[in-house]
Amino acid sequence: MERKAPKIVIKIELALWDLFIFLSVYFFIGSRFVDLTETENLLRFGVFTIIIAALSVGAFILAQIYSMLMKHFGFQEILRISIAIISKNLLFMVFFLIFRDLSPFVFYVYLIFIPVEITLIVFPRTIPRIMRYVTQWYRRQDGLRTLIIGAGSGGYIVLTEIMDNKKRDNKVIGFVDDDTNKIGAKMSGIKIYGPIKNIKEIIKKTNAEEVIIAIKSLKPKSLAGIINDVTECDVSVKKMQVLSDVSNEKEVKIVNVKVEDLLNREPIALDNEGISSFIKDKVILVTGGGGSIGSELCRQIVSYIPKRLVIFDIYENTTYEIQMELLRLFQKNPSLKCELNVIIGSVYNYERIKSVFEKYKPNIVFHAAAYKHVPLMEDAPVESLRTNVLGTYYVTILADEYKVDKMVLVSTDKAVRPTSIMGACKRYAENIIQNQNEISKHTNYSAVRFGNVLGSNGSVIPLFKKQIEDGGPLTVTHKEIERYFMIIPEAVGLILQSAVYAKGGEIFVLDMGSPVKILDLAERMIRLSGYVPYKDIDIKITGLRPGEKLYEELLIDTNTNAHKKTDNEKIFIEHEPHLNTEELDMKFISENINNLSNEDAVKLVQETIKTYNSNNIEKK
Repeated sequence: MERKAPKIVIKIELALWDLFIFLSVYFFIGSRFVDLTETENLLRFGVFTIIIAALSVGAFILAQIYSMLMKHFGFQEILRISIAIISKNLLFMVFFLIFRDLSPFVFYVYLIFIPVEITLIVFPRTIPRIMRYVTQWYRRQDGLRTLIIGAGSGGYIVLTEIMDNKKRDNKVIGFVDDDTNKIGAKMSGIKIYGPIKNIKEIIKKTNAEEVIIAIKSLKPKSLAGIINDVTECDVSVKKMQVLSDVSNEKEVKIVNVKVEDLLNREPIALDNEGISSFIKDKVILVTGGGGSIGSELCRQIVSYIPKRLVIFDIYENTTYEIQMELLRLFQKNPSLKCELNVIIGSVYNYERIKSVFEKYKPNIVFHAAAYKHVPLMEDAPVESLRTNVLGTYYVTILADEYKVDKMVLVSTDKAVRPTSIMGACKRYAENIIQNQNEISKHTNYSAVRFGNVLGSNGSVIPLFKKQIEDGGPLTVTHKEIERYFMIIPEAVGLILQSAVYAKGGEIFVLDMGSPVKILDLAERMIRLSGYVPYKDIDIKITGLRPGEKLYEELLIDTNTNAHKKTDNEKIFIEHEPHLNTEELDMKFISENINNLSNEDAVKLVQETIKTYNSNNIEKK
């Protein structure tokens, strides 16, 4: 292993080198203006030279010249040294102009010292960087041919990172920019191509193997467009980690493009003040707090400083992970700290969930606990009924009994004209919420319905990532299957916003944007991983699974009056009739859940949820 000298040793070595330079300059130049044949003049000159050289080094110390990092020695460092040398020589000149008898040579000699000192002090400091540049340039001749999109400050920072980082084997062959004044010119000796819309032709022309996106303030739609164009050329694509706020070139990172970057979704504006006043100093209960949505709810809730956060979940592993994550967050940010309680249990265990309400008396409940995996629930309808319906009912009636201010059910687009038992049970749960809202004198009940979230446990994205890691094939159930997608933080932010808007009985529906074809998503993910679809990694069509739809229902139809707008353009309110207490017959389910067969459970839900049209012929 290569051993590096301590910083103090390096500083001492530089100071000694500078002292030697100053002594040499003063002796060889100054001696031209002094008669050194006389012993007295020689002695006086020698003492003076040593003192003035020592003062010069002292001036460098005051100017913090020895605090510079030689690894990053560049124009700014050269400028600082030049200013320090000019300033100290001008001061010497003025001083010895006033006190001429103290200087062995004429005052204007200090003007001659300036360019000589700058050259001799700066040049040795640039040698390591020059050598490193030449070495890396030579080593990168066989490197990955790389285009950098963006010939501005971001592009220069990425180029610097590539040149300074020994671990990178990129050979930058060009920049790509839209600025007509830059196209055809060169930056750091590298040609600038353009415009960006011609990236496919530029990749082909230059035989590029990788593209790095390095543009500040690039809108999501533009970013997605560039990524799509680049991946179609079967080259890898990366981006600068922070596109909108690059302030420190030493901390820049070049990272892989994420699937989220393909969604074309603009940032969503939330009423943070409204959410803060809703959450702050309240006791919040999140059921299913260890899940994908539940854990993100917990992350965002603590940022609004509640009095207490109670996390309730049946699965200990992920619940422990979010607990540890929040405790680390509190340790780093004491201002965010709230009382945190984590309880393991199931929402269908009435006594267990009741004890939570009894002990902590929450002001607000977010009910995210649910089974959500469609094919698995097709094989276990009773469990879907037990958790998604009965569990919701227990949480709902306890919220009323313990005078909770608001309860919000996290629902799904699969509740719209359901074809699966999971979706039908979630529609059942929505009915429970709406009916209880009419009965309750204390609690405001509502539900939030949205589609798939990227990266959630059990979703298609982690599955595709795992299949790519295994070398394929990727499995898609149908060539035409489409889904609506949203990223988890975005969905949770809208859940919190909907909770603020809720007055009781609403089913809030989130605008999921345009649907994404799953086959296209699979192909893009393969390309983002640096492979060629159907060549390096295959994609197989496996057929629709039990309970699975080819197309999810359109959640928002802006051409009708079926949805009421809210103050947030991404949140609508669904107008939908609901069942009453007698029709829901929760007493029967509660008393007989352990005696029901899977066939009984499906039949019961079909009789209650009239829009449920199962496409799973064989029931287990």
